[in-house]
Amino acid sequence: MYTIRKARLEDAQDIAEVHVNSWKATYQNLINERDISNTTVEHRQILWETILKLPRKQQPATVIEEKGKIVGFISGGKERTGRFGYDGEIFAIYLLPTHQGKGLGKRLLKTFAGEMKELGYLSLLVWVLTKNPSNQFYLKYGASKIDEEQTTIGYDTYQETAYGFNDIDILLQKLDQV
Repeated sequence: MYTIRKARLEDAQDIAEVHVNSWKATYQNLINERDISNTTVEHRQILWETILKLPRKQQPATVIEEKGKIVGFISGGKERTGRFGYDGEIFAIYLLPTHQGKGLGKRLLKTFAGEMKELGYLSLLVWVLTKNPSNQFYLKYGASKIDEEQTTIGYDTYQETAYGFNDIDILLQKLDQV
């Protein structure tokens, strides 16, 4: 049984653990090892404590739990570049590797999109490393490829792709159908 709820400040360490474990598993063959090994739970916990102290409307974060243990999360807010005509952005969505492929990402995305709509957002953008196979997740629910650019992670540069959902209402409909 899974429970989805709004993230709270006391979740920071658990979110950080999911973030780091999922990030390392996802990117182990896509990112240089030294860049992966520099990512620590301690650093991510500080990041999540900072995020979770913000007003919820500034950066909503949602977790999914199994038997009271956080196994995934999603967060986002206002689109950061202002270059593509999207007003909202998914900043992070991660599930523990043991919980991927079970439909939990879809549930997180649906909950998040619904909250973003309630906050007045009309569209969503998400950046994904181009070589990350999870980009299929966004395409499955109707995202369009928007742009590609280089990003620096640690010491190296990688290509990432922006995907966009032009209309949150259409995204929510697709999440109900698929």
